[in-house]
Amino acid sequence: MTTASTTARIAVTFAAALAVTLVPAGTAQAATAYCESLTDASHPDWMGALPDDTSLAALSIPGTHDTLSLHGGDITQTQEDHGDSAETLTAQLDAGVRAIDIRVRKVDDLFTIHHGTFYQNANFADVLAKADGFLAAHPGETIVLRLKAECTGDIGSCTDENSSKDTAEILDWYRDNDPNGGRLLNPADDGMPDLGSVRGKIVLGSLQEAQGGLVDGYGLSQFTNDNWGDYVQDEYQVPTIGDIETKWNHVRDHWDKTNDADSGEMFWNFSSGSSLGANPKTVACGTGDIRGVNDHALGHLADNDVPRTGVVLMDFPGGELIDRIIDRNS
Repeated sequence: MTTASTTARIAVTFAAALAVTLVPAGTAQAATAYCESLTDASHPDWMGALPDDTSLAALSIPGTHDTLSLHGGDITQTQEDHGDSAETLTAQLDAGVRAIDIRVRKVDDLFTIHHGTFYQNANFADVLAKADGFLAAHPGETIVLRLKAECTGDIGSCTDENSSKDTAEILDWYRDNDPNGGRLLNPADDGMPDLGSVRGKIVLGSLQEAQGGLVDGYGLSQFTNDNWGDYVQDEYQVPTIGDIETKWNHVRDHWDKTNDADSGEMFWNFSSGSSLGANPKTVACGTGDIRGVNDHALGHLADNDVPRTGVVLMDFPGGELIDRIIDRNS
């Protein structure tokens, strides 16, 4: 949970951040081509070479699931720790990640970044500042944002604090008061944008409440509460390590579905999963003789014709896995 001093900081200044360094959760593990080698990839300008009239939906986009979840232990951490206050986001963007999944708690009508009960030593102001800074330096790029309210108030989740505004109202405040460039774009009813129209922008892909419901009038109009499951694969329950291959099958099947569909339709594919019996790193990276989803994914992309991956939201992505996804755009 946030402390009183943290709440005061985010209320006083939009660019506030905590200078806290914690030991990353989880045991040390050797990096591989598919897992925990994010910085082996370097693609700060990969979108810049693509034609302006390319539909955003037609792209193969590497992304991260629960993008800034670094603290709270093995069951909570989903990404390599490259620093608090959204420094980790900068490392991801430099590597080539262009889709981010941000989970927020409402505190004093502002957003802090949470995963369950755990504050992730970052605020939404940090996300905008780091994204804005990256896009200013790389104006040919765009970032797709999934923003989701995190707090249900249930056991194991967080509870919002001292906030009277709803999620959309707070997001509007950030959009209207961002001192870093005002790059947050809500495409709403404008249809699927082409790349030329959103270069240098943070495109809101979806805005969701804590129970998952989409907020009307926000995000890409393609997505609705009725069709979300048609375009988004997020089978996140992986009860045991023996179920990792089943999760991989969901990812592979969704890639097949993506490539059978119209290129003007966007598909999101979460390779992530977890449970008390299989934490996010184990599902992504594997353990012992059990291959992780990222390993399966890299092998599949290397050995098969997958023209379009859509948006792939990963835990602990490796550098070569990011390379292989971006290669689909050439």
